[in-house]
Amino acid sequence: MSYAIGQLGWSTLINIIGLHQVYFYLPPAPKPGQDCFPDLIEKMAFWGLSTIGVVAAVGRLWDAFTDPIIANSSDRFSSRFGRRIPFLCLGGVPAAVFCWLIFVPPHNYISSTNLVWMTGCMLLFYLFLTVYVTPFFALIPELGHTPEERLNLSTYISVTYALGIIVASTEPMIANVLKSNFIFDADLSVQTLVSRQYALGILCVFAAICMYFPVFSIHEKTYCESEASSVPFREAILLTFKNKNFLYFALSDLCYFLALTILTTGISYYVTVLLELEREFVTQLLTVMLLVSFAFYPVVNWVAKKIGKKKTVLFGFYVFLVLFLSIYFIGKDELPLPPYIQGYLIVAVAAIPIAILGILPNAILADIAELDSLKTGSKREGLFYAGRTFMQKLGQTLAVLIFSTVILLGFDRETKKNVSPTVSGILPPSVSEPKSESEKNLKGETKISMESTICKVEEVEAGGELGVRLTGPLASAFCLLAIFLFGKYKEDETLEEIAKIRGN
Repeated sequence: MSYAIGQLGWSTLINIIGLHQVYFYLPPAPKPGQDCFPDLIEKMAFWGLSTIGVVAAVGRLWDAFTDPIIANSSDRFSSRFGRRIPFLCLGGVPAAVFCWLIFVPPHNYISSTNLVWMTGCMLLFYLFLTVYVTPFFALIPELGHTPEERLNLSTYISVTYALGIIVASTEPMIANVLKSNFIFDADLSVQTLVSRQYALGILCVFAAICMYFPVFSIHEKTYCESEASSVPFREAILLTFKNKNFLYFALSDLCYFLALTILTTGISYYVTVLLELEREFVTQLLTVMLLVSFAFYPVVNWVAKKIGKKKTVLFGFYVFLVLFLSIYFIGKDELPLPPYIQGYLIVAVAAIPIAILGILPNAILADIAELDSLKTGSKREGLFYAGRTFMQKLGQTLAVLIFSTVILLGFDRETKKNVSPTVSGILPPSVSEPKSESEKNLKGETKISMESTICKVEEVEAGGELGVRLTGPLASAFCLLAIFLFGKYKEDETLEEIAKIRGN
């Protein structure tokens, strides 16, 4: 249980980034009567790519390349506290602190300083998150001594990962409570900004506390079958990726997480732009999706034991394929269902593959890692999980870059005439210029007037809708590729060899 609570902590952090970072730095236009959110960085970088997409891609790639280094260090580490726990102790608090600082730039207006700040904090966040998460996952095959135990352990941490999504999604509700009860600034847009920052800070504190449950309760030397690896780093990397089952598994994971990250990054846009509902509805949708998903967990566990993990995972991929395609059509006038019902239907269907793909991949990878260690005599669990997370993060990198760029392309194509020269987004709010050039020069970048942060709602509200819709079919294409690659994984042979070598 303590191990699973640790997953709740880091899941909250990573889903704060996944659910809120793009929306925070690339906000859609407010509807009439709503307060606007200040623009903090330039929206376009180069070659039509969004700034937030490029920065997020850099952060994810940095994270991906540090994974194998941390993993090998963990595999080779030896102490009286074990191989993994010291890394968890080192990474928890800094990861939570830098996660929050990503959303606390120095200025509340567009500034290059904000961009540098966000980039630096993001790199440090991903570094310390890797220090925690990679050894954390390597504990699965060490704590679970049989395929059944590993499947059960994967089920537990899947539950707490899903709870982390719910916790992270409560930011709009917490921010609204803070905004209603406290006055942080007379400027309504800055009031909204600061309320969101405090809400995210509360969530990060909660996450940090959870991350230290396994540190103080798991005695690695007692519970884990663990032995430090003596294989040099370069050789260990080559051995890991020469494993064909692992390679197909990891490549399918890349495609799956690319598709899934498009969905999770886009859910706030699907709700506000396509369904034209309040952003707070996102929390309701995610809560419903994950509660329904929890109901399927025992079913998934039972079905996987009956027909095998591979067939169950492939079924989940096919459901996701249909779901991603349906995103293109939600919110259209031709659909007879109210927007709320459409939203609930989408998440109810998504709950099935979320349950399947939340539980089984970790158990499958634990089987692959165990067979490899039995055949080679080298225990490299950390590198196997690092290799998987490398592919995941590469997929997430591409997804954020693709998503944030596609929605801007859709926006530019449909409503280019409405684009403000200083602000963009799905539908950009206009920002009034300072009253005079001399006043602008006098105030500079050290202070922004209340007048210059008041947003005006555009008359045309269709900007970027096509781009948002196209993200669904894009995700389905990557899901189809994941199906092809994962189909090459040889589950029966893997389990038979494990049983044969162990003499079962």
